[in-house]
Amino acid sequence: MAEQQVDTESKNEKVELKKKLTLFNGVTIIIGTIIGSGIFLTPVGVLRQAQTVGMSLIIWALCGFLSTLGALCYAELGTTFTESGGDYAYLYEAFGPLPAFLFLWVSLLIIRPTCQAVVALTFAKYITQPFFEGCEPPNEAVRLLAACCLCLLTFVNCVSVKAATRIQDLFTAAKVLALVIIIISGLVWLAMGNTEYYSNPWEPVEKSATVSMIALAFYNGLFAYGGWNNLNFITEELQNPHRDLPCAIIIAMPVVTAIYVLANVAYFAVVPIKEFLSSDTTGLLFGNKMFGIMAWIIPVSVSLSCFGSVNGLLFTSGRLFFVGARRGDLPVLVSMIHVKNHTPSPSLLFTCLTSLIILCVKDVFALISFFSFGMWLWVAVSITGMMYLRWKKPELKRPFKLPLVVPVIFTLCCIFIVVLSFVEAPEHSGYGLLINALGIPVYLLFIYRKNRPKTYIDFMEKATISLQKLMFVVAQETLVGEEETRKQLMSDDRQNQVLESEIENT
Repeated sequence: MAEQQVDTESKNEKVELKKKLTLFNGVTIIIGTIIGSGIFLTPVGVLRQAQTVGMSLIIWALCGFLSTLGALCYAELGTTFTESGGDYAYLYEAFGPLPAFLFLWVSLLIIRPTCQAVVALTFAKYITQPFFEGCEPPNEAVRLLAACCLCLLTFVNCVSVKAATRIQDLFTAAKVLALVIIIISGLVWLAMGNTEYYSNPWEPVEKSATVSMIALAFYNGLFAYGGWNNLNFITEELQNPHRDLPCAIIIAMPVVTAIYVLANVAYFAVVPIKEFLSSDTTGLLFGNKMFGIMAWIIPVSVSLSCFGSVNGLLFTSGRLFFVGARRGDLPVLVSMIHVKNHTPSPSLLFTCLTSLIILCVKDVFALISFFSFGMWLWVAVSITGMMYLRWKKPELKRPFKLPLVVPVIFTLCCIFIVVLSFVEAPEHSGYGLLINALGIPVYLLFIYRKNRPKTYIDFMEKATISLQKLMFVVAQETLVGEEETRKQLMSDDRQNQVLESEIENT
């Protein structure tokens, strides 16, 4: 009888993404997606451009401050519009379906899969590093291990939200602990009187830094802080988004900034400046100098850090494509939820597939330039949309509202970064713009056009129902309030009824 009662309750339970994420989960998602490989790899890029130890530390702190301003702007957007999807949802509300689709388009082709593939490759490279001392791990083995990482974490995210958040919590704790060990080791080294590398912190390494060099140093530092807006992609699943979103940002961003600045203090205390500039693997240099035979701790720490970041990226990317499909900009199957697990498994599988395709690109890391340009361009547009909505829709309820000067300053900084990208890498930035522009004809042909051939509609409907039965998924049963979502889900009712009747018959 008890089992029958449980089955009845499960059958009557609505198929939707549950509000299971706590404030602590929100904090670990932000910290876990920001802290990846950047803090172990990019310090040398900042020092090369800043030219002095003192200026490098100031730039790391200012990058954290600027990222915090951006995260707070997104806190206002996320508490005003509590639908998941991040920039996609905000652009839709501010400027309509075309800009939202273009963001989804570039996220689908470049931003999300590239970021996930690069972090997975970094995980694979560092986890194999202790087994290949003195040489590079085989490229094929690294790519295969990266693919296994993506597939394993996709499977976990498809099976259980709780398991995915536990992995996120665990690996965030592990990476923070590893960085705390680095920080304490460096500070103890300084306390023991080893301050020679800080004897003249304002002495240029090679030459005095120019304005353009300082700007490039900021660009490198901000890359390591990437991921501060990821919690906005899963707002619907927060238990109390109006409270938890801004609180998670206010807690997480100062923690990340402090860790990054203190980690650099430790690096500069232990590693000689000439050696610092000779390698792109600052963390490994620190480990070899400080830990000796235990230097393997650093590559393992980097790999754990990247593993947790991949999990957070997959978790949030799945929700972005889920919301895009729910509004009709992707195949309807991508907007469906597993009947028992209540996870957006089709969108997660879709996300994993795009990342695996990017892994097949010969030089994946060359795509980072497209990723950085596209990300900052759309962040600038999203914050501009926030200011536009303040003027266009002042009646909207804004539980968390910033002084206007904050989004203005942040938008100007974003515009400066986009212009800097054009100046430093005009070819890559031009390709980035071209990729964005190619989304316009795709939108007009496949999204805006309504009179599609009946053969195409019948084929897609049969394919969707067949895949629904295979994946055991249906359309979401509850809504977040948008008219477009209601229309999309109403069009899915017939498919759900067909699927449910066939399941009952079997």
